Amino acid sequence: MAFFDDLKAKATELTQAGMAKSKQLAEIARLSLDNGAQEDAIRKAYIEIGKLYYAERGMAPETAYSALCEKITAAKIDIEENKARIAALKEEGHISDTEVPPVVETEVPPEEPVSPASPEQGQSPEGCEEQGPEE
Repeated sequence: MAFFDDLKAKATELTQAGMAKSKQLAEIARLSLDNGAQEDAIRKAYIEIGKLYYAERGMAPETAYSALCEKITAAKIDIEENKARIAALKEEGHISDTEVPPVVETEVPPEEPVSPASPEQGQSPEGCEEQGPEE
């Protein structure tokens, strides 16, 4: 009988150890998921900070940010040029919007049109040479 009692005690001990391990693994998984959610929140906050900075200081960024502002400005110019070319192609080919495949929507805010700076616009702001103030 002592053998069965000893076997029963070991089985109970293993079951409790397994349950404790399962609880630990479940908590680790939950915490890992929470960390992923927190990292996503941080990424979103960084994006918002960048959007705010560009909106407020994109025309005259600090030196450390000028290359990034130039990339954003160049991309916005490319987008506007592409939109103009699309409109010209539609007009030239008498193409209606229903004939064109769906447009991939971006999250780039359309609030400020961007055009390349021309010599007649005056000096470009420091750091973002290809931008000029719209007047």
